[in-house]
Amino acid sequence: MENQAIANAWTGISSCESCGIRHLALFADLEHDDFELIHKPIMEVNKSTGESLYGEGDDATHLYTVRSGVIKLTHYLPDGGQRIVRLLRTGDVAGLEALVNPTYEHYATVLRDAELCQIPRDVVERLNKETPRIHSQLLARWHTAVQQADEWLTELSTGSSKSRVARLVIGLSDKGDNSCHLFSREDLGAILGVTTETTSRIIAEFKRDGSLKDLGKNHFRADLPKLETIANEN
Repeated sequence: MENQAIANAWTGISSCESCGIRHLALFADLEHDDFELIHKPIMEVNKSTGESLYGEGDDATHLYTVRSGVIKLTHYLPDGGQRIVRLLRTGDVAGLEALVNPTYEHYATVLRDAELCQIPRDVVERLNKETPRIHSQLLARWHTAVQQADEWLTELSTGSSKSRVARLVIGLSDKGDNSCHLFSREDLGAILGVTTETTSRIIAEFKRDGSLKDLGKNHFRADLPKLETIANEN
């Protein structure tokens, strides 16, 4: 019979143990007995495009595993501008800083309708103390965050505006069918550190030269070889 502590730890539709993306998620390495250490509810939440998860400076009470959708992490600049510093997708964790900082360090906003697991900070802290299996996953998540930050700096913050847009489109493209769902021109500009007008002009140019085929509603088919050539230009 299922241990009541495990049952009480999950109030969503499905349990952590049978989660379809568990192999990608923070609890990937946990074993059955580890779930008995969870005594606070892990909620499955749905957020629509434009909704907020948390704001910079808010009390960091939860971590979030992304089950589906896209989350943007944003910093606002002193001049009122904004810069998107990272995109989180399936399997990524938002709010890792909750384990070392009392407040969140970014504004986390949904870019594409998202399903998330909302995990109380206390749950992760207890697991980190009592089972080595969560510790290895936390180290892996920190390492992934550092890698993403490095890639962001090298791929999306250097070179011409045109080459940066090309790299972003490549990164957002499905390598199976070369389809690509882009975000608003404002969000693309905030990711790349260029103006909305510049982003719009470059996307229009890509459509004219065949680098992107417009499928409607910000959905495109990407000519990846052509975009790779542009991405490697100075």
